[in-house]
Amino acid sequence: MPWGKNGKALDGVRILDFTHVQSGPTCTQLLGYMGADCIKVERPGTGDITRGQLRDIKGVDSLYFTMLNGNKRSITVDSKHPKGKAIIERLIKVCDVLVENFAPGTLDRMGFTWERVHQLNPRMIMASVKGFGPGPYEECKVYENVAQCAGGAASTTGFREGPPLVTGAQIGDSGTGLHLALGIVAALYQRNRTGRGQRVLCAMQDGVLNLARVKLRDQQRLKHGPLEEYSQFGEGVAFGKSVPRAGNDSGGGQPGWILKCKGWETDPDAYIYFITQAPVWGEICDLIGKPEWKTDPNYATPPARLPRLKQIFGTIEEWTKTKTKFEVMTLCNEHDIPVGPILSMKEIAEEQSLRDTGTVVEVDHPKRGKYLTVGNPIKLSDSPCDVKYAPLLGEHNDEVLTKVLGYSAKEVAEIKASGAMSATEK
Repeated sequence: MPWGKNGKALDGVRILDFTHVQSGPTCTQLLGYMGADCIKVERPGTGDITRGQLRDIKGVDSLYFTMLNGNKRSITVDSKHPKGKAIIERLIKVCDVLVENFAPGTLDRMGFTWERVHQLNPRMIMASVKGFGPGPYEECKVYENVAQCAGGAASTTGFREGPPLVTGAQIGDSGTGLHLALGIVAALYQRNRTGRGQRVLCAMQDGVLNLARVKLRDQQRLKHGPLEEYSQFGEGVAFGKSVPRAGNDSGGGQPGWILKCKGWETDPDAYIYFITQAPVWGEICDLIGKPEWKTDPNYATPPARLPRLKQIFGTIEEWTKTKTKFEVMTLCNEHDIPVGPILSMKEIAEEQSLRDTGTVVEVDHPKRGKYLTVGNPIKLSDSPCDVKYAPLLGEHNDEVLTKVLGYSAKEVAEIKASGAMSATEK
């Protein structure tokens, strides 16, 4: 069967997209990549706040917006205007999923409580991103770094001598958006059996904790003794009551560290992550010119190596500093020694293999011109993904009103004259 002959995975699913900034748009863009028809409802005049944030070209939607809103249609609707509210109600009736990441209570104040949405469309799935789940912090506003801190990631990130650190990976926003997308697909699957819609909630705190679960694992292990795979154990540093920050230690129990490679003096990314995995210890010794370590009782076993890890990695680093990170990777892969070059965003943007797989995609925008974005990270063999540019504000007003909602040309003209889809003051 030809690839994609039966269309995309979510063809026929229509999303009412009330999302903005990052967490919600991550979710709906992923659904759009899978073939869903995402109709993004935006405020007339301004739209998603990220259209104007961190702009690099005057008068053009920012990369912040364009990289999170491809494969969508945009309409502008004033939800406070009677005709605008009528448009939203009509959209609810013809859509399968409503996705929102407003501040707590916002949708309710617009008049679209779960009860009202379910009354309009009993099959509707209503999916939300919130900062916290039910509890004492439920009404609090949450952003990326707040979620990383509240979800346990920051307290376990960084070096133990320093303060907690947040990571550059957007595990709070984009991470929660990915979780929400899974919840939506599961709810759609269940609806096939029940015929009913349901609510889907993903709290950012929960999403971060899910991604940091190995640290919750270590918190429980700590009750029964020190964490022996942490470098501080080998250095004789006592553990406290909570999981400590562990620098670049490997979270999987195999000692690992980031080491300098050739050119590190001038290249901030000339480093490689090196893991001294026990099954390939002999190959490591041979490769770095220390074959005697294979039988030396001070180095031959993992327990013997623990108090000497700093010195061992120092010796390995003397070897890695004589080679580029890619040379180290090539040599190590020949012996199944796990290593990972520290790739800069420039290197990732220029890596042809990532272009070939659609992981990095060049898109042509009507105002910006060509720009790079991240393609669908999930590859389905029978559901091709064509990455399309993020819509201009209100680009699909007429198209959605007529082809999706069935308004006549006369009705569309009346709606426009009323100001329900424009920034005109009433």
